[in-house]
Amino acid sequence: GLLEKQNRSDEESRIMLEYAYASMAHWRVAGTPLNEQRGEWMLSRVHCVLGHIEPALAHAHRCRELTDQHLDLMQDFDLAFSWECIARAHALAGHKVEVQKLCLKAEEMGELIQNDEDRKIFENDFNGGEWYGLK
Repeated sequence: GLLEKQNRSDEESRIMLEYAYASMAHWRVAGTPLNEQRGEWMLSRVHCVLGHIEPALAHAHRCRELTDQHLDLMQDFDLAFSWECIARAHALAGHKVEVQKLCLKAEEMGELIQNDEDRKIFENDFNGGEWYGLK
């Protein structure tokens, strides 16, 4: 809920970031590389929402690395979200050329999501949120 909140307080922003890191710490111990990949997505997204360019990019790149390293564990929507993640982080950084290429890849992967509900969730997320004027 805090990711989508319009008028988030500084305290709520701090809590959101803490929760994302706590979740990641948990899944590193109790989960699989799939959980870690999803945690990296969440960390990148939280940093994007907070306007933190470098950590948003770092976590987005790690999300993509984990996706490529563990394709056998990924669901079709994990592939699409990994591309959305890196596209959005590059949008925050103002990298227009990269954003255009990465958005095309995210859209392509989104179209391959088999489950209608999962595809709709991806499309709503991909078409929502802040793209910093670059999508």
